[in-house]
Amino acid sequence: MNTEAADIKAIEQVVATVEASQRAKDTEGFLALFHPDALWTTGHGKVLIGFDAIAEFTRAVLPVAEWDGDVTYQVVHTRFLRPDVAAVKVRQVYHSAQGDSEGAPLYVMTRRGDGAWLLHACQNTPVHTG
Repeated sequence: MNTEAADIKAIEQVVATVEASQRAKDTEGFLALFHPDALWTTGHGKVLIGFDAIAEFTRAVLPVAEWDGDVTYQVVHTRFLRPDVAAVKVRQVYHSAQGDSEGAPLYVMTRRGDGAWLLHACQNTPVHTG
């Protein structure tokens, strides 16, 4: 497997772990995916700068999130900005009896020296239909 293909596979695994941690409402599993200097903008526009702010928000919100836990995340496009930096477009769907809702997150991910990819700058954008 070439390096880019291996990196894409590793990035897809991070997104799969985002999905798994969201479904399980696994706060610490989710937080383990972030770079220490990360920034995150939630789907409601709340800006969280740095791991501590992301962790405080996630620990307060994720365990009590009001969905049935059925959520899917799919990588729809990956663009390498540098060999160790990737912009990753994701399709996020929350499934419920009332109907699905969709988000279109953009994750800027960076690769550590050990090869692990981390979420570094993320914007979660709701998709409005109709």
